[in-house]
Amino acid sequence: MDVSDFNDLELSNIGEWPRAAKVVVVLLLCTAIGWSWYVFLIEDQIARLERVEQEELTLREAFEAKQAKAANLDAYEQQLAEMEESFGAMVRQLPDRTEVAGLLVDVSQTGLAAGLEFELFQPAGEESKDFYAELPIRMRVNGRYHEFGRFISGLAALPRIVTVHDVKISAPSRRIGDAGGDGRLSMEATVKTYRYLEEAAAQ
Repeated sequence: MDVSDFNDLELSNIGEWPRAAKVVVVLLLCTAIGWSWYVFLIEDQIARLERVEQEELTLREAFEAKQAKAANLDAYEQQLAEMEESFGAMVRQLPDRTEVAGLLVDVSQTGLAAGLEFELFQPAGEESKDFYAELPIRMRVNGRYHEFGRFISGLAALPRIVTVHDVKISAPSRRIGDAGGDGRLSMEATVKTYRYLEEAAAQ
């Protein structure tokens, strides 16, 4: 059958078409139906399947992360309890308003007990931070190097938090006619004590 024979075929007379022409028409119809079925049904389902697979992957990752947290929940709770206990211990080391005066006395007595001579002991204004207030004390003391060490060690041994900042140690200037130095030095520093702020005061 030649291609020219297809030109003589009429749709109203399909029953009498040659077998080859019928086979070609059936194949074309099957191809058209298959393509339409894929475009209108399968393609959307494939796209939906890909979206669901991506969601499954995301959910699986979230599940694994939550499972890891759940597996370590006891350790996290124990760590949180330890942090709360440690924080409570540090807060207890901050004096309240009524104890600050006594703490200032402790600082000055610690210096005197170490053998230091105070030239300046000047508490400055209180500075409020997040949940505590900072009270800096400018001081200048005279003494020997090991006495400074005893003073700093004494401050560290106080039951309350006291920190030392901006330490400057120098030899005092000699006056004309003075003999050689006796080993005494001058130390300037800022000692800071801290006071816990109640929640209302902090706000």
